[in-house]
Amino acid sequence: MRLRLYHHHDGARVAYREAGTGPALALLHSALLSHREWEPLVEELCHRFRLVLPDLPLHGHSEDRPEHPYTPQWLAEVLAGFLLETCGPRPLVAGHDLGAQLLIRAVIEERVRPARMVLMPNCLHGRSPRYGIDRAVGAALRLGSVPGFDWALSHAMRAGLHPALGVKLSHTGNPAAADLIRHAVADFGGNTARARAWAAAAAAWPPQPDRSLLDAYAGIGIPVLLLWADHDGAHPESLAEEALDLLPDADLRVLPDTGFLMAYDDPIGVAREISSFCG
Repeated sequence: MRLRLYHHHDGARVAYREAGTGPALALLHSALLSHREWEPLVEELCHRFRLVLPDLPLHGHSEDRPEHPYTPQWLAEVLAGFLLETCGPRPLVAGHDLGAQLLIRAVIEERVRPARMVLMPNCLHGRSPRYGIDRAVGAALRLGSVPGFDWALSHAMRAGLHPALGVKLSHTGNPAAADLIRHAVADFGGNTARARAWAAAAAAWPPQPDRSLLDAYAGIGIPVLLLWADHDGAHPESLAEEALDLLPDADLRVLPDTGFLMAYDDPIGVAREISSFCG
């Protein structure tokens, strides 16, 4: 896959890869991971689409300088600019976890209007069953703004995100998921700039679920596929079902025997659903 860079107007950089030919399809990864979350799908999709696989800001080879605000609004703005330049005014977009949340925000704020969008498991408008853990992680990340703690936090994040976690996040226990985590944290240790940037992002992220989405769903007048996993403990199907009832043009598909890392559990099934919906 070819490595490219998108330069936002404020100097922020988004690294991305491209593969295949056809209509542009952007795939937005989860928090703390990278574009490699989608590697199992590349072979299945690159014959029908020009895949655009960014590393979101603070991830992979993308922007991590601490002078940027890293608010949800700023992240959505950067994402929208990236999609417009790399995929055109009416892109096809799929997002998972953080990628899906930023995509929803960008659409609601009318920064981007995809032709179609696929929302894979994310917290949507509700509270995750792992809410307490997420709050604790956020509090730990905010310590990165304290002088001296940034170095310690950078090493703690790398130690905490052990490759074995990837296997646990795969419902089928796919051993290849270990390499996904290993790659995602490869340059964490000693990267104090990234630790300070993560601290800024953690401080800016809303502490409570965004219940205003329940009212905003009605204004999303584009086709939406809710592509959910049946064994993702962090993102229950009930959230997707609630959103399905409020979105004007939406379908819900639940893939059996899949967990948080759906692309590693059933790459053929995930690619089939995305291709059928977007093709």
